[in-house]
Amino acid sequence: MTETNRIRVEILGTGTSTGVPVLNCTCDICTSPDDRDKRLRCSVYVQAGGVHLLIDTGPDFRQQAFRSVIKQVDAVLITHHHFDHVMGMDDLRPFLFSNRTAIPVHAEPGSADVLRSMFSYIFRDGSYPGVPRLEMHEIRGPFEVTSREDVNRSIRITPIPAVHGSLDMLGFRIGGFAYLTDVSEIPNASFSLLDDLDVLVLDALRDRPHPMHMTIDQAVAVAGKIGAKQTYFTHMSHEILHADFEKRVPAGMSPAYDGLVFEASH
Repeated sequence: MTETNRIRVEILGTGTSTGVPVLNCTCDICTSPDDRDKRLRCSVYVQAGGVHLLIDTGPDFRQQAFRSVIKQVDAVLITHHHFDHVMGMDDLRPFLFSNRTAIPVHAEPGSADVLRSMFSYIFRDGSYPGVPRLEMHEIRGPFEVTSREDVNRSIRITPIPAVHGSLDMLGFRIGGFAYLTDVSEIPNASFSLLDDLDVLVLDALRDRPHPMHMTIDQAVAVAGKIGAKQTYFTHMSHEILHADFEKRVPAGMSPAYDGLVFEASH
């Protein structure tokens, strides 16, 4: 991979809000010996053009950062404010030990307001000892993210408006890669932002309907409409066995798994 024309993406977690295995559950998936059925909460690490991005900071972020040897975070992109996507926010502190330049956190205005309340000690009063230096930025359109190590390196992010039940949330497009987790519906206007993708990562919770997520069949249909060269499904519950899911989807589609790494065009 050259920094100028490729994006490296690592899937840090592919699980629903409980993670998989689920506490106190002995179902076939929760006791599966297949490592691909072990799913931490959803997050993604992206390296593009010398810029290091984290999409969501769930409660498993510290564990994910150790496993993936994450050494730099230049910015955080928040899809929405639900706990399984944000509760690892304080674990960003060590990334500020050697570089005190504030880490920007980019979120949709409604989620930004909730995060200011949830983490008031970070974003409002700064009174907590050792508070991480994070700066909230409200997303109102495409924006640039710059490396904290080299201000001459930056990448462009395109937010993808989507719906998570009754909640407005955002997916993100970076070059030929797009990420849409926790989605029940993609508005028609957003599909034009998803043309000519190399890789799409898309929500697919389970087979049974859910008011805030797409089922497997719905996700496969949406993925077919978008037409990315490769689609990976994420945010999967403990009702999905990886090996079975893999067999039932069309060519060019597959369930993701924790630790999956791929590249896309910049």
